[in-house]
Amino acid sequence: MSDWNPDLYARFTDLRLRPALDLLMQVPTLPDGDVIDLGCGNGPVGPALRSRFPDRRIIGVDTSPAMLEKAEATGAYDALQEGDIATWRPETAPALIFSNAALHWLPDHEALLPRLAGLLADCGMLAVQVPHQNPAVSHRSWHDLVALHFPGRFDPATAPGIPDAATTFDILSGIGAAQMWETEYFQLLPPAEAAHPVRLFTASTYARPVLDVLEPEEQAELLKHYDRAMDKAYPRRPDGSVLFPFRRLFYTVTPEN
Repeated sequence: MSDWNPDLYARFTDLRLRPALDLLMQVPTLPDGDVIDLGCGNGPVGPALRSRFPDRRIIGVDTSPAMLEKAEATGAYDALQEGDIATWRPETAPALIFSNAALHWLPDHEALLPRLAGLLADCGMLAVQVPHQNPAVSHRSWHDLVALHFPGRFDPATAPGIPDAATTFDILSGIGAAQMWETEYFQLLPPAEAAHPVRLFTASTYARPVLDVLEPEEQAELLKHYDRAMDKAYPRRPDGSVLFPFRRLFYTVTPEN
């Protein structure tokens, strides 16, 4: 895919950060070791990790050079590494691998989660938050509309996604002591003249694989169809804002020695 656009992603920083802060509250006292922000993006979680763990090395890892450049500007990280989560390995065993809204971009969680947990220091923790929104109209419509108007162009297998909750819990319980929960956030998206607010929220993330397979004029056509669909699914309030329910799945696991 094309590289991430940090400015578009940052448009909803506060809404995207809240789940990370909720996850961080569930992280207990840790053993010695670094804290890894895995899939750190443009670094919104970095300052919170620095505040919580002022005396530890905070290391951010991401595939996107554009995002890492923005993350560096936060000043929260001791080191930033460009790398693929699927193959990344730390120099030393970390106390915490914290991943906010990143692992849904990777396949084969049956192998991925045990591999990441196996990188931890003794009594360390893997803490993860991922969107659980794929069945919602906001996400499903991207696939339905591209299949209708540009059949055969987009392969749904390239879309981000996660195993169902039962499968995820079975993977985690095979690793160690696990907790898993889900939260639905009612996000108030601000008014926008040029697009439906839900489109602005999803186009910079979930829709990237869809838009990448289309030419610019085709993208413009699809965006018009999507805006119309969102006007029906998520009506604008009198001031133009939209109340947008968004589900997220959380889990933590501490491997058994």
